[in-house]
Order: sequence, then C-alpha cells, then structure tokens
Amino acid sequence: MLRAIGNILWFILGGLVMGLAWWLIGLVAFITIIGIPWGRACFVIGQFTFLPFGREAVDRKLITGRDDLGTGALGLLGNIIWFILAGFWLAIGHITMALALCLTIIGIPFALQHLKLALLTLAPVGKVIVQR
Repeated sequence: MLRAIGNILWFILGGLVMGLAWWLIGLVAFITIIGIPWGRACFVIGQFTFLPFGREAVDRKLITGRDDLGTGALGLLGNIIWFILAGFWLAIGHITMALALCLTIIGIPFALQHLKLALLTLAPVGKVIVQR
C-alpha cells in the first residue's frame, strides 16, 4: 500500500516528466539506428522512472553471474558514449528535480529517488530492473 502511494506521489512530483524525458532520448536513439541498444535501455529505465518504488536497478552480472556484451569492456565503452551524448542531460534533469523537492520535508524521499536515478544515468548499459 505504501509503495502504491509513494509511486502515485512520485508520478506527480517529477516521475512523469523525467520518464517522458527518458523516452524522448530513447526515441532519438532509435531514429539513429546505431543507437537502438541505448534506446531500448531508455525505454526500460523510463518505465522504471515512472514508478520506481518497490523496484531497483542492479548490474545484469549479479543476476546472470557472468559477463556479457553490456557488462564487459563493450558495456563500459557504451556507457561512456551514452554519458557524453545523453546521460549528462538526464542527470541534470534528475538533479534539478531533486533540488526542487528538497525544499520541503515531504519531498526529501522523492529527491533521494531522483538522485538514485541520476546515478543510473551515468551507466545504464548492463543494468536490469528487478523487484525488491
């Protein structure tokens, strides 16, 4: 019940805006064709951004127990390219929302969630969203 209330408040207090921002970046990535892997990650994380409470982003290597394209050296390169082209701007959006939400006591838990998502914008390649 608390997760549902948290997710509803989150959606109103920035989740909708930032989720749509992730999806917009995903659409741009899909248009470039070479960016399809990043676009797919944007849609998954965008959906996570809409309703994050009760879920978390973890390294795919923790789930599978082995490296793959997204968790190895190519994943690192992908994350560097991602951060330069799009991740930086999404991080600024999440940090701005967090600063605005920190102005009230009620907004602090939501600000912390925005900061977690800002960290996710640094390296989304190789991550998977799981239930807590």
